[in-house]
Amino acid sequence: MIVIDAFSWIFNNSGTFFNAINRHLLMCVLSLGIAFVIAVPLGFVVARAPRAAFAVVNIAGALRSIPSLAILSATMPFLGIGLLPSVIALIVLAVPPLLLNTIIGIREIDASVIDAADGMGMSARQMLWEIELPLAVPAILSGVRTSAIQVIGGAALASFIGGGGLGDFINAGIAIMNMPRLLVGAVPIALLAIFAELAFGALERVFTQRR
Repeated sequence: MIVIDAFSWIFNNSGTFFNAINRHLLMCVLSLGIAFVIAVPLGFVVARAPRAAFAVVNIAGALRSIPSLAILSATMPFLGIGLLPSVIALIVLAVPPLLLNTIIGIREIDASVIDAADGMGMSARQMLWEIELPLAVPAILSGVRTSAIQVIGGAALASFIGGGGLGDFINAGIAIMNMPRLLVGAVPIALLAIFAELAFGALERVFTQRR
């Protein structure tokens, strides 16, 4: 059976398999972390400025419409192949959902809450950390969940530009028509995506209840 052959290949090549998983996770964690650092502060800055928010939302929307493979391919002429161009391309994939959800999270805060905090004499910094950020966390986590799923899937395509990871097994399986090898890459990617969906979804529900 194909599944048994896939497990057999993993057993006989465990070092190669786990190195690929580590590489895949490294690309995902790096790109998602950097995207978070870029998108969330930017979202807070532009959320209260209608014109800036309009421009940023439209740019982010345009980026979301670009296919993952096109973004990965576009980095190759400038950065070559390997980990760096793969991470940068994945950052481009991860930023739009995070940015859009951060803006939505801030805009959904009831203006009366901000007015009440201002009336109590809270500073802008206090309102940010004690009011705005806690109330926006569920929306931000929703953006993280979407970005994580896109990055996990996009990282499979990073194999085309030498990024490595589990996508190497998928490409090899397609190239030599070896279905067990293809499953060795495809199934772990699907499981990672499901785990990200469930984990961030659970966190989102927890913070929504606390909100």
